[in-house]
Amino acid sequence: MATNDDLIKSVTEYVETYMNKFDGSHDFNHIKRVVGLAHRISTSSITSSTPIDSTSTQVPPTLDPTVITLGALLHDVGDRKYLTEGQDPSTQVRDLLLSFGASPSLAQKVQAICLGVSFSSEIKDPSHVMNLIAQYPELAVVQDADRLDAIGAVGIGRVFTYGGARTERDMHGSVEMMDWKLFRLEGMMKTEKGREMARERTEKMRMFREWWGEEMGIEEVGMKVLEQAKAVDEGSSTEVTDGETAE
Repeated sequence: MATNDDLIKSVTEYVETYMNKFDGSHDFNHIKRVVGLAHRISTSSITSSTPIDSTSTQVPPTLDPTVITLGALLHDVGDRKYLTEGQDPSTQVRDLLLSFGASPSLAQKVQAICLGVSFSSEIKDPSHVMNLIAQYPELAVVQDADRLDAIGAVGIGRVFTYGGARTERDMHGSVEMMDWKLFRLEGMMKTEKGREMARERTEKMRMFREWWGEEMGIEEVGMKVLEQAKAVDEGSSTEVTDGETAE
């Protein structure tokens, strides 16, 4: 059975290769940031007396740093947006970890965490995700870390990158995605540190949104100029035609 350090090393090498074929919104740099954010959140949670769920009076859970690191590394392996034929997202992470010498219990735990990270899964069945967090508290850390990388300055860059690489939406469509999804994430954070960082990053997005509105307002000015030019041109054409008819 592999040691934790050996396992993390092997998984890191695998994930770096696996993610490098994805677009810049979900590449290995995203993974590195999520690992770093998860470490910051978990360190804060371990040293704090506040439970992961701030509404709870229970003693904070014990967090396994190996599970958190592996969950952060692997949370996008099996992502349905990037699945290829023959891949099974329900077992892909587990099977990979087993192939690297992880214990069955560790492999299954990390698999469950990776399946519970996604925004869409929580929107569809929030109670299921909360039950998973009660069983695997490390999920709250990995989930918050992934969502933090979806907001703030980096999140803005990622939403435009994904929109250009994977969809047909224009810049306005990406901003609409921010309004629909990214501004909701602050209220979905599970850890105290995650909520604190999300407030800061969401404020940055609000500032960007204001700037966007100010600068994009010039489109309306441009449209009016073009419409006026078109109206003048059509009027000139009509005059010539009428003149020709009169002759």
